[in-house]
Amino acid sequence: MRRARRITRAHFGRCLNINNTTYQINDEIRDEEVRLIGDDGDQLGVMSSADALKVAIERELDLVKIAPGGNPPVCKIMDYGKYRFEQTKKEKEARRNQRIVEVKEIRMSPGIGLNDFNVKLKNGQRFLGEGDRLKVTVRFRKREIAHTNIGEELLKKFAAECEELAGVDKNPKLEGRQMSMFLSPKVKQ
Repeated sequence: MRRARRITRAHFGRCLNINNTTYQINDEIRDEEVRLIGDDGDQLGVMSSADALKVAIERELDLVKIAPGGNPPVCKIMDYGKYRFEQTKKEKEARRNQRIVEVKEIRMSPGIGLNDFNVKLKNGQRFLGEGDRLKVTVRFRKREIAHTNIGEELLKKFAAECEELAGVDKNPKLEGRQMSMFLSPKVKQ
């Protein structure tokens, strides 16, 4: 009984989008003849759209036009609500499996201590292990700008320590009062 109510609700002229495709359902199909495919996948032949709708109602399912460009157009008998649910489930799964690569940043100063450097290095290696790109920045304050070679050596040391996990995308470059370098993770085989 529940399915019969759903079919009558479909008579109000609704077209729904699934994957940016508009499907005509039940009474919206106005073609004289359609090629009908059953719910189990077998071809039921060419018949009028009214007869195809009667077959769909007898099976308590929906009549959906899946190939409007065919001659005659192809319609399939299916549970349209279930089909829509499966499509949205597939889309959610595809979005969930996407990996957005983020750029993480590590900031240091030229006079950083050894232990602080090791902590920053450990965090950078963790970021690279997770598949994120890494921007390593050395900030120069006041008179430190006169000794940019210290910052460059620090960045090269950082890159050498991360050599197993990452490659250098962009070598150390001075931009204003900071020197930065980009590392990206190596592809695991």
